Amino acid sequence: MRIVTLAHSYPRWDGDVAGAFIERLVLALRQRSHRVSVIVPADKGQGGTIEHKGVPITRVRYAPAQLEVLAYSGRMREAVASFRGIASFATLVLAQTWATTQEVHSDRVDLIHAHWWLPGGITSWLAAFVGHRPYVLTLHGTDVAILEKSSTARRLARAVMRKASAITAVSSFLAERAAHVAGIESSQILVQPMPLDVELYSTTSSGGAGIVTVGRLVQQKRVALLLEAVARLHKSGTAVPLTVVGDGPERRSLEYHATQLGIHETTRFVGSVEPEQIPAAIGDADVFVFPAHDEGLGLAVAEALMLGVPVVAAKEGGGVADLVPASGAGRLIDGVTADKLAEAIQEVLRDASSRSAAAEHGAGLKRRLAPDAAAQVFEAVYASVAQRARDAGA
Repeated sequence: MRIVTLAHSYPRWDGDVAGAFIERLVLALRQRSHRVSVIVPADKGQGGTIEHKGVPITRVRYAPAQLEVLAYSGRMREAVASFRGIASFATLVLAQTWATTQEVHSDRVDLIHAHWWLPGGITSWLAAFVGHRPYVLTLHGTDVAILEKSSTARRLARAVMRKASAITAVSSFLAERAAHVAGIESSQILVQPMPLDVELYSTTSSGGAGIVTVGRLVQQKRVALLLEAVARLHKSGTAVPLTVVGDGPERRSLEYHATQLGIHETTRFVGSVEPEQIPAAIGDADVFVFPAHDEGLGLAVAEALMLGVPVVAAKEGGGVADLVPASGAGRLIDGVTADKLAEAIQEVLRDASSRSAAAEHGAGLKRRLAPDAAAQVFEAVYASVAQRARDAGA
């Protein structure tokens, strides 16, 4: 099958993390004998078409080099709030649409797979009117979050989603939110996470390193609650160490908070680490704690479980609820407080069976999140979409 993949990020060099999960899917599809090309925005003037790992990649120029900052910088949501950002976004969509229609007309393309409803979904929607090719839309999280803040975005997203031949989302949480916006049943959206490099998680934690959490240090992650829970554990006689992996605007205040709580001597803030270092950073944790709310999926949770580390997380964690069982390998807390976190952590630490349960649950996640497994799911989606397109044209 001939597929065009649209996204707003894709690795620019070997080891680049931008859109790495999309590359994993693309390469897995290629291994299954599908012909896949990729169309993404240029990055600060770095445009043109190359072939890398057997995949043709077109990086579309859409503005002067100094203004090509919508992708890769994580600033797209900020950019579209300004007039200049909106203008750049509009030219990006038009440039991607032109490149997409040119590719559709120059090759026997079966369908388009757009990641994120903007700009990729909008591009596919516009290209469908010209190139008459069906498109599959995948929602990842940040694109759905935008819908709650803009009525204009909601109207546009509705049009994009309703014309899509199939919609997937990386979690049930995102599927339900997106379905509500589009006015469709959430059952019409297939839940399928993006693939992970599961080979990185071939070891199993043996415990002994205390509590670990991983994530960008922003208020959404609620690391302050975790610090307070650890302080309560210390007061009750469980002086378990805490390792915080990640960086962000809240780091300094969190470090001060740990000092005020009297746990600074047993709390380490190690900063950001490269993706391939995550297994070592989680290492031999006794329990992984993730109190964040409204996560698109929460890949750090999947990573911990694949290493055989039991997880304590919040029910309101969004996509996390797809990954963490309510008992055994994990605990899902309803209405997170420091006391509830401390209680759940203590429960896991005392449950000798939680580690073996986590290892078993993590093995299942490895099978589900392996690139070839994800590729098989999307392969079936593509086949269904292509068949419906053929039937409609018959």
